[in-house]
Amino acid sequence: MSHIPAAGYGGVVPSPDSLLDAAHIDVIRSGRPLLHDVSLHVAHGEHWALLGPNGAGKSTLMTILGARGHPTSGTVDVLGRRLGRVDMRELRTHIGHVDPRWRIDIPLTAHEVVLTGLTNTPELDRRHDYTAGEHRHADELLDLLGMSARRESRWPVMSHGERGRTLIARALMPRPALLLLDEPATGLDLAAREKLLTGIDQLRSEVPGLASVLVTHHLEDLPASTSHAMLLRDGEVVAAGPVDEALTSTTISTCFEHDVVVRRAAGRWAAVAA
Repeated sequence: MSHIPAAGYGGVVPSPDSLLDAAHIDVIRSGRPLLHDVSLHVAHGEHWALLGPNGAGKSTLMTILGARGHPTSGTVDVLGRRLGRVDMRELRTHIGHVDPRWRIDIPLTAHEVVLTGLTNTPELDRRHDYTAGEHRHADELLDLLGMSARRESRWPVMSHGERGRTLIARALMPRPALLLLDEPATGLDLAAREKLLTGIDQLRSEVPGLASVLVTHHLEDLPASTSHAMLLRDGEVVAAGPVDEALTSTTISTCFEHDVVVRRAAGRWAAVAA
């Protein structure tokens, strides 16, 4: 399996400096408060889970963190750049964003899909002269995510799990320092989910300087390498911090307004009715 040097990602190596700093942000849309007084600090090598019920504000927060929108108030620094003072489109090229609902309307191979991550386009950009090094990097990422054997498989015939791993490789193609994963296990069966989470754990091990934020509704969808968590409900933070402090029976029960017992075994989480 290929090893991807940490220093290649975003041109950074692990350091105390943060990749994300959101301070006391509010988001109000059409007079409706979607987020209130939310703060989040993500450092190199940290892997955050963002959990909450439907309507909690997770998607809104990910929009802000991915430099696709501005808060109504508060400050957000992404990769050291303050939103509102930078070119958002240029900043997004340094952020890996994985959305399993992303559409590809032409039958690209897995290798070609990964290459599109360089130009952030839904198809190969004929104006871009893809180098031998870029092709090699695409293959290294497919190998890292366990997709080498499916390199020439075309998008329409891939399983949901294979698509998910291919999209993660695509997001990593420009060597971002920050990876955002928006419900990557959506629609996957048990085996496909476990392969995906194993791939994410392997990625985090191979690229120690990479930071990530993963959104999900389900504790079972969290990789074992998750280091921190934030729980949102009605646009406000219920709990945030190191994962063993943030994901407890009390905090999860409060967040989802349902009494549950949180259990952890072999590094993975599960919630059962109390």
